Amino acid sequence: MAFLRTHVRARAREGQQAMLALGRMKNGQMNKTEEAYAAHLELRRIAGEVAWYKFEGIKLRLADNTFLTIDFAVMLTDGSLEMHEVKGFWTDDARVKIKVAADLYPFRFIAVQALPKKQGGGWKVEEF
Repeated sequence: MAFLRTHVRARAREGQQAMLALGRMKNGQMNKTEEAYAAHLELRRIAGEVAWYKFEGIKLRLADNTFLTIDFAVMLTDGSLEMHEVKGFWTDDARVKIKVAADLYPFRFIAVQALPKKQGGGWKVEEF
């Protein structure tokens, strides 16, 4: 582990991008599933269902030193605000965080997962 930290630091000093643990993207940068969902939201915006959306635009405080950065804040054309979380798979801590956020804040919380193409594609939607 110490070797890995030293190697990453050395690469960063050389001007190369450091590796991120567990395939996580840097803040403000979408992964492929989030990019696909942004395209889906854009289609909904063009269709007149969505008035506005913002990637990682809202960070919610859940407790001391515990936050949830929402993947997409989405305003529908009726003015209601929804918080959309895009997941490839759910970890226990992510599921707990979204449930706590849903209890604390007056927004509609929606989790979406991309369905495999062999299942027809699209999105599996879960509301909290």
